[in-house]
Amino acid sequence: MAERKHEAGAFDIRVFIGSLLGIYGVILLLTGLFGTSDADLAKSDGLNVNLWTGIALLVSAALFVVWSRLRPVVVPDDPDEG
Repeated sequence: MAERKHEAGAFDIRVFIGSLLGIYGVILLLTGLFGTSDADLAKSDGLNVNLWTGIALLVSAALFVVWSRLRPVVVPDDPDEG
């Protein structure tokens, strides 16, 4: 019988990390777009820190998910072998 390859899929730690970074990235991106006041910009010397941090987190989340799709973790059928 041909052995079927089992991948970790959603249980891969990189998917969890990418998901959390993506959630935080969306929150910061929305805060940067809609919740930043002139006082906040004055504190950060005119730089919208929430916006740029949200973008960076979304990019890193995408990298984690792409990494887990390109190099999946293969789970052995029988953990006692090998």
